[in-house]
Amino acid sequence: MPSGSTVQDHVALDEIELCGELMIAASSADEDRLSPDRIDEVLRVAARDAGEASPLCGGR
Repeated sequence: MPSGSTVQDHVALDEIELCGELMIAASSADEDRLSPDRIDEVLRVAARDAGEASPLCGGR
């Protein structure tokens, strides 16, 4: 690897950005915890149909 080069892990950067968005949403929320629906909204997760659980919320 040439000296001075920067290696970026785009998946890790995306995850860091999403975590930041969750922290911002949580800090501005009126309730103690974000609802699963609000988490899905912040993470831009679209349910495939109303009966199917979100893959990020552990099958709520």
